[in-house]
Amino acid sequence: MTRVLHCRGATVGGRLRKEPPPYLGGVLAVFSALTSCPMKFQGQARSGRRALDSRRRTRGHPRIRNQRWRFGDATAAATHLFGGQSEVYQPLGNVNLEFGASNQAYDSYKRELDLHTATVVVTYSIGAVQYTREHFCSNPHQVIVTKISANTPGQVSCTLSLSSQLENNVTVTNSNEVVMEGICPGQRPGLRKGDSNDVIGIRFSAVLGLQIGGNTTKAAALSDQKLRLDNADWVVLVVAASSSFGGPFVNPADSKLDPTSIALNTINRAKNLTYAQLRAAHLDDYQRLFYRLTIQLSRGLKDTRGSLTEKERPKVEVGEEIRTSADRVKSFSIDEDPSLVELLFQYGRYLLISCSRPGTQVSNLQGIWNQDVAPAWDAAPHLNINLQMNYWPALPCNLSECQEPLFDFLTFLAVNGSKTAKVNYQASGWVTHHVSDIWAKSSAFLKNPKHAVWPMGGAWLCTHLWEHYQFSLDKDFLENKAYPLLEGCATFLVDWLIDGPGGYLETNPSTSPEHAFVAPDGQPASVSYSTTMDISIIREVFSAVLLSAEVLGKSDTDLVKNIKKALPRLPPIQIARDRTIMEWALDFQDPEVQHRHLSHLFGLYPGHTITMEKNTNICDAVANSLYKEGEDGPGWSTTWKMALWARLFNSENAYRMVLKLITLVPPGEKVEFEGGLYNNLWTAHPPFQIDANFGFTAAIAEMLLQSTQNDLYLLPALPCDKWPRGCVKGLRARGDVTVNICWDEGELEEAMLWSNHRNSVTRLHYGERVATLRVCSGTVYKFNRGLKCLKAWTLGK
Repeated sequence: MTRVLHCRGATVGGRLRKEPPPYLGGVLAVFSALTSCPMKFQGQARSGRRALDSRRRTRGHPRIRNQRWRFGDATAAATHLFGGQSEVYQPLGNVNLEFGASNQAYDSYKRELDLHTATVVVTYSIGAVQYTREHFCSNPHQVIVTKISANTPGQVSCTLSLSSQLENNVTVTNSNEVVMEGICPGQRPGLRKGDSNDVIGIRFSAVLGLQIGGNTTKAAALSDQKLRLDNADWVVLVVAASSSFGGPFVNPADSKLDPTSIALNTINRAKNLTYAQLRAAHLDDYQRLFYRLTIQLSRGLKDTRGSLTEKERPKVEVGEEIRTSADRVKSFSIDEDPSLVELLFQYGRYLLISCSRPGTQVSNLQGIWNQDVAPAWDAAPHLNINLQMNYWPALPCNLSECQEPLFDFLTFLAVNGSKTAKVNYQASGWVTHHVSDIWAKSSAFLKNPKHAVWPMGGAWLCTHLWEHYQFSLDKDFLENKAYPLLEGCATFLVDWLIDGPGGYLETNPSTSPEHAFVAPDGQPASVSYSTTMDISIIREVFSAVLLSAEVLGKSDTDLVKNIKKALPRLPPIQIARDRTIMEWALDFQDPEVQHRHLSHLFGLYPGHTITMEKNTNICDAVANSLYKEGEDGPGWSTTWKMALWARLFNSENAYRMVLKLITLVPPGEKVEFEGGLYNNLWTAHPPFQIDANFGFTAAIAEMLLQSTQNDLYLLPALPCDKWPRGCVKGLRARGDVTVNICWDEGELEEAMLWSNHRNSVTRLHYGERVATLRVCSGTVYKFNRGLKCLKAWTLGK
C-alpha cells in the first residue's frame, strides 16, 4: 500500500527574529475530491464515444489524407475527449519559531545545506553568544528534526507554534507538545457547485514535540495555541504529520485512518531517542544511497569538497572566504567553475533521495517542495516530459530504489486507465494522458487539445519499467511488476493503431505535446495523425514487450504475435525539406520553431531507436533540429537538449547547455528569459520546477557514460578543455554493470567495471577504440586508455 503518512520534507527560512520554515513540503499531499469516481467516467463515456465514433467513421477515408482535410475542425472535435481537471498538491503548514528582539546586532550569519549529511545548518552570533540551528528530515523515523542551541547556557528562548493555510484547529496538549488537526477542501474552489461544499476532504494532523536541555529552562503553554520556551541550553523540535489518505481508490469520507493517532505514535517513538540517535539513523539511511556515487570534475583538490565523502573533506579554515550559491552561479559564465557542476549534479541526486523513497508518492512538478495553496500547474505530475525527467537520473546515478513510487503510481494508473481506454477509445488495455494527480487521474485534461489529447503518457512511463530491468536484470521485477503493466499498455496501443495510407499503421487523432501547427488551409490546429513522438514511443514499448516476452518465455502469446505484425508497419521517422526531423506526419508550417518541447527527438533520448552507429542520416537531422530549436527555453528543455547533444557525442554543444542553465534568476524579479537557477540552485521554468534539477544530473551522466545491453561508451561527450581532469565512481550501466572512470589531460586514464549478477560479453568503446570483454559476475576489471585489461580481481577484495 502506498503511504502518504510521512513527514516527507521541509524548507528552512533561516530568519533570525521570526523563523517560519515556509511550509512542511510533502508532509501531506493535499488534494480534493476523487477524480476516479463513477460519475466522472460516465460523463466521459458520452462525449468520448461521440468523438471516437466520428473518428472511426472518417479515419480511413482518403479525403482526410489530402490538403483539404480540416485539421482545425478535428482540433475542435477533439474537445469531446476531455475529462476532468486534475487536483491540487498543497502544503500542510508551517512550524513557526519567534525569537525575542535584541538590542545587539547579529553577525557571522551563515546558512548552508550539506549534501553529505542532508542537513541544513544556520549559524550566527549575537554579541558573544553563537547560535546554531540544525535541521534534517529523517526517513527512518518519519519526522522532521530541528535542534537549536547556543554556546552559552540558558541563551535559547523562543515561542513555537503550528499554522496552516488550510482549515485547522491547534491545541497545546502539554508544555512539550502542540497538535494541529485540519481538513482539506472537499473540492477545488473553481469547481464547487451546488452542495459540493459538503464533500469531505482529506483529514490531516501535525504534532510538534520538544526535548529540552538546561537547568534553568521554563516551558509553558501560551494562549492554548503556542508554546513559550525560556532560558534553555538547547531544544530539539520533532515534527510528525499524517493524513487520512488511504490510496487513490479510497474516498476520503470512507477512510478509517486516524491521522492524529498515527502522528502521535510517530512522535512518541521518536521522543524516546536522543538527537544524536535520530541523526545517526538519518545519516546511515541517507548516506547509504548518496555515497554510492562520487564525482570530481575539478581542476585541483581544493575544489573537490562537493565530491569527497564527509570524512575526506578538508575543514574550512577560520577566515576562509565562503561564497554563496548565488555568487557562484552569477560568476559561472566567467570562471566556469567545474566544482559548481559537481555540486549541481549531486544536488539532483540529493533531491531525488529526499522526495522519492519506497512508500511515498511520486515526485511531482515541484518534487515535494511546494509552498502555495494554488501552485503553478497544480504542482501535478505531468506525463509528457516532466514526471519522466524526474526519474531520468535514478538508474544511471545509482538510485534505483527511488523509482519505486513511480512503479506504484503506474499500477494505479493502469486501473483507472483501463476504464479510460474502454470509455474514451473503445479499446482494451489501459491508457493515460498528460496530467495526473494523487488519485491516479488517467483521462484527458479539460483545456486546449494540444495539451489534453495525448494518450501516450502511460506508454512513455512504461519505458521506465523496461529500463529498470535493463539496469538491474531483476527477472522477478520484470515478471511480476513490469510485464503486466507493459502488456496492458501494449494491448491498448495495438487496439489504438489503425490502417493508414501506404500500408502503414497510424495513430489518429494525434498531437505532439503542447505544440500547434498551421494547417494547409492557414488555420491553427494541433490534432492530426501519427506524430513522430507517438510512433517513437510505440516502437519503444513494442520492442520492450518483445524482449521481455523472450526473457520470460512468453513469446507465443497473441499479443506478441500482433506486435510482431504491427512493428514493421509503423511509419519511419521522416526528414523535412530543411533536413530536420519532421514532428508531424505532414510537413506542416511551424508557428513556434523554437518550441520548448523536443518530442520528435524522443527516439534518440530518452529512447534508443535512433543511434549514432545505425542511423547516421537521422542523427544529422536531429542535430539540425537542435540547431533550429536554438538554446533558449525553460530549464527542463535545456537539460533535455544537454542529453540529446550527449547522445550525439557532441561535447561542445552539450557543454553550451550547461552554461545556459547555470544562469542566475533573481528571486521575486521578473526576468526576460526562461530557464536558469534560483539562489538555492532550484531550476526555473520559471517559476520553480524541479524536473531540470533531475534532468541536469541525468545529462551529465550521459556525457560521461552511455550504455546498451552489450556496449559501454566511456566519456562519449566529455568537454576535455573544460574538465581536463576528473573521476566519477559508481555510475551504473545497462546489463547490471557498475563503472568507475578517471581521466587526465582530457584523455581516459583508467576505467573499472564489474557486474554483480551475470556473465556477459561487453564491447567497451572509447573514441574510435573498441575492445570486447567477457565479464564474469563478481569480478572487477581495470582498463587503461588503450582499453587493455590491466588487472582483474574478485569483487570485495
